[in-house]
Amino acid sequence: MSSVPDSTAAFERRSARAHELASGSAAAAVPLEFAAGLFEAQAALAARVEAESDVAPFAGSPREDARRFLDAARELLRFAADAGPWLLANEARSRLDESDEVAVGRLSTYFLGDTSAHEDYLSRAILRPYVEVLRELHVAPARPRRRGGCPFCGGAPWISARRDGSPMEGARRVLVCSLCGDEWSFGRILCPSCFEGDPRKLPSFSSEAHPNVRIEACEACRHYLKSIDLSQDARPIPEVDDLVSLSLDLWAGEHGLSRIEPGLAGF
Repeated sequence: MSSVPDSTAAFERRSARAHELASGSAAAAVPLEFAAGLFEAQAALAARVEAESDVAPFAGSPREDARRFLDAARELLRFAADAGPWLLANEARSRLDESDEVAVGRLSTYFLGDTSAHEDYLSRAILRPYVEVLRELHVAPARPRRRGGCPFCGGAPWISARRDGSPMEGARRVLVCSLCGDEWSFGRILCPSCFEGDPRKLPSFSSEAHPNVRIEACEACRHYLKSIDLSQDARPIPEVDDLVSLSLDLWAGEHGLSRIEPGLAGF
């Protein structure tokens, strides 16, 4: 039997957190409920990938592996078609009619880092459970790595978190991968996008409405990350709790800043 940890349970925990936050946040209830449903669909997809890993090893490339879980991927597309915002729902409906060859090619294009596919929300959502299980299996994904990206899969960070550090150094900064969910430590005074290290060009912005969240911006490349403080309260799940403070993303966009990698709300 496989010794793969239960990735399915990790997606179910994210779903439960989204439901919990939705009940207490009227402003973000809609995206949070959508995220909860998406996590449930990803949990089912992760379960399928885990089951397939017991049958035969994965190669670490959608070109070779994706046909083994395409039916579960299409269930995720059906959820997006039924419950997603209309643009995403329309795209999901069109993708449900694609042949296996086209579906695999689309996933492979995103996986290999084609810049034109950078904001392919649905491919990322489908590949996330697959790559997370690859990480648990210690199967290195066959894809390019980028400086500042995830050490395991090369994915871009979509959020930052501040965790307890040493008394001398203060809170430790970690980045969270948008593709495999892994975390890695990253310098507090460094832009993950262009590696600017001048503190004067790396301002942070916060709001009284969301005291544990801040925008970590870079004036050199005009990119930013959201950062959630977990040093006082470890309950938040950064990629989920991110949705409560979408007003900060809107503010950042109005000031000419672009997020390094879109969050679950698509921006």
